[in-house]
Amino acid sequence: MKKALIIILLSVFSAPLAQAQFGVKGGLNVAELTGREGESASYKAFYHVGVFYQANLLGPLAIQPEVQYSVAGGNLKSAFTNYDSELHYLTVPVLAKVTLGPVFVEAGPQFGVLLSANQSGKLQVGLAPDGTPAYGNESRPATGSFKRNDFSLVGGAGLKLAGNFSLGARLVAGLNDINDAKNLSGINDPRLQNRVFQVYAALQFGKK
Repeated sequence: MKKALIIILLSVFSAPLAQAQFGVKGGLNVAELTGREGESASYKAFYHVGVFYQANLLGPLAIQPEVQYSVAGGNLKSAFTNYDSELHYLTVPVLAKVTLGPVFVEAGPQFGVLLSANQSGKLQVGLAPDGTPAYGNESRPATGSFKRNDFSLVGGAGLKLAGNFSLGARLVAGLNDINDAKNLSGINDPRLQNRVFQVYAALQFGKK
């Protein structure tokens, strides 16, 4: 998978500059963590910023690799806990993009590397003297509770505006389990996946 990503990026960046456009982008992430039994998930608002390179291939078709700093996570709640998770990722989407007039659609894989994570709220903080779980309000680093790699599928659409501006929306659906918590008691279901809705604005530089 990593070799395939390297080959794709090398082929894209070897495209003539006249057929490519660099750009910057940023926007809103509305994210949740799904798939964990015993806890209900709800969305939290975060953000993402990044750069991209659109290489026009043939007619309306282009390939667009990106590098983003993106924050995901969400709120998880059970009978005893109620806390927010904030996951900071470096993400690399590699998208196929089709533009028809002012409208474009895009889809492809996204690779993510976890940089750091934090949790805050009512959490399990240890064990009581009788051996039962103890809970309390706490804010703590949680990078070790999540796996370092994330793989997602991305799909979205948007509009090209005047002055090389564009607006778009995407769904980023995590495919792999990112839970790496080592709880010895309480909720310990292994499934935990990212789901992020993104709304963004982008500005491109260079000639089409």
